[in-house]
Amino acid sequence: MSKIAQIRSSLVCKIAASAHGKPRHRSRCGSKFRHGPGRLRRLYPRPLYLTHFTPLSWPKSERLNRLSVHLVNPSDNSFGTAVITPRWLFVLAAATPHDVGDPILVDESLEQIVPESIHAGDIVGISVHTGNALRGYQVGRMARGRGAWVVYGGIHATLFPEEALERGEGHAVVKGDGDVVWAKAVADCLAGKPERIYEGGRIEGSQFLAARWDLMDPARYMWASVQTIRGCPKHCSFCSVWRTDGQKPRQRKFQSVIDEIVALRRLGFRFIALADDNFYPVTLTDLRLAREQGNTAKVEELTAIRNERFQLMEELAKLPKDMVFFTQMTMEAGEDGSYLDAMRKANIKGALVGVEAVTPEGLKAVFKDWNYSGEALAKQLQTFKKHGVHVLGSFIFGLPTDRPATFDATVAMAMKAGVTFAQFVMMTPFPGTVDFNRWEKEQSIHPTMVGNEPITRYWMIPTEVRPKMFTPHPTMSSDEIRERTQKVWDKFYTWSAIWERSACTPTLRARLGFIFLSKLYRQMYAGTGISTDSARRKKSKRWAKWTAKQCKKLFEARPMPELAGPVWELGIPALAQPAFEGAPNAAGPFVVFPKN
Repeated sequence: MSKIAQIRSSLVCKIAASAHGKPRHRSRCGSKFRHGPGRLRRLYPRPLYLTHFTPLSWPKSERLNRLSVHLVNPSDNSFGTAVITPRWLFVLAAATPHDVGDPILVDESLEQIVPESIHAGDIVGISVHTGNALRGYQVGRMARGRGAWVVYGGIHATLFPEEALERGEGHAVVKGDGDVVWAKAVADCLAGKPERIYEGGRIEGSQFLAARWDLMDPARYMWASVQTIRGCPKHCSFCSVWRTDGQKPRQRKFQSVIDEIVALRRLGFRFIALADDNFYPVTLTDLRLAREQGNTAKVEELTAIRNERFQLMEELAKLPKDMVFFTQMTMEAGEDGSYLDAMRKANIKGALVGVEAVTPEGLKAVFKDWNYSGEALAKQLQTFKKHGVHVLGSFIFGLPTDRPATFDATVAMAMKAGVTFAQFVMMTPFPGTVDFNRWEKEQSIHPTMVGNEPITRYWMIPTEVRPKMFTPHPTMSSDEIRERTQKVWDKFYTWSAIWERSACTPTLRARLGFIFLSKLYRQMYAGTGISTDSARRKKSKRWAKWTAKQCKKLFEARPMPELAGPVWELGIPALAQPAFEGAPNAAGPFVVFPKN
């Protein structure tokens, strides 16, 4: 059969399918009628015979009617219900140019992408971090094979753009922040001439976009997420944030943050994660040192950042009292009683705090010797709780200074300090960190191979054969560290220990929510992540899916469509119709706050 005959036959089949009223695909974002008439074009897109071919010779308006923009959050584990919304999906949805319509959002932590939903000429944006890079590249290769434009972004693609282009078969990579540059990448794909690399850079806080939460199905997530600041002034050896997002805090206008939170409460979310790199960007020590150095400009800069933090918390305190916020920050906040009190009044009930190690030697190994250890550590963590801020303590095992006794000492310290939640992770050298650079240099002479991949590219190794630890330990084997880490998780999250900690909640319903969330956290992170037994991982996934459904019921809240937002005195048009309520009638793809 000739090529023309093949095309003609294909078109006839697709026209026939369309005539029977069969949609090309269902939306991955919500139920059929959830978003009203404006969403039906995306839920039931153009007939197939109008979508498969998009010759560049056609007028732009015709090409726009024949393509879809897909944004994919890749994951190997789909639980059906997710704890926290992947914020980047909805931010890039806001950055997508209006004339291509609403993007199709696929969160694979809910359910995996359907390959048949991708068509030739479509644009597929995929954000990858190191943990999901292998799956992200699989999705990208599939999408390119179906004739779509593939654009990668995210922290891993920023660090390894050539890898994403080669191993993921991408057409382009967006490095850094995508809020502004994503629109150009889409426009270039429409023109058939995408650039290989787009430099998103580090945009100012005034340019941060509010998310398009109108494209989300609220029934699939327990917590929503809002970002207020990017960057962290610290330089921990195991963390890449200060290298990728910078050490200068870039703070978003608090008015924009509040407007977005109000919109989420209208949808029925009362639990919201403030997804910041460091919610406590200016310490009392920072201010003291700047004053001692006589650096007036630095003092003014730090004071301005700190004052805006307090302004944000003051506005958060005015929101409905049933709202609960959670964030992450450094332990130094324990010295700042006024800051913790402001957090409590703002209903910021908890924070992930990086403890990392309980010994001075361990803290020195991760460049975090400004943290407390021993009894001083327990006292510092208890300070958070006294001010009404619960701690999710984060601990690292597998440091060179760790010994078998370290594991028992760590879990004992976590329980003595009254940590409400805890996570115990094994040392992983993430790209962009000091630890990774040191390890990569050590491996450069005689690299360890796993199959055809050097171990320094462990994210490219299939999960079933990927080692659980990568750097050798001076006194313990990887299996010993893994087994001891698993026992710490099991001990901290016994039913009796969880029940005792759940007494911090005000109601029986909240206590049940606490218990289910504790078990879910343990199942999702310890059960599926640490275990090397495939049968045990499958069992953990089943339990996690069931537990997630029960948790979701307990976290549900009545939508408040009647909730009125603040009326700001700034008189900025963007406040009248934020990006998350739909695309405003403007020439550009988004509206941002002016710097002043």
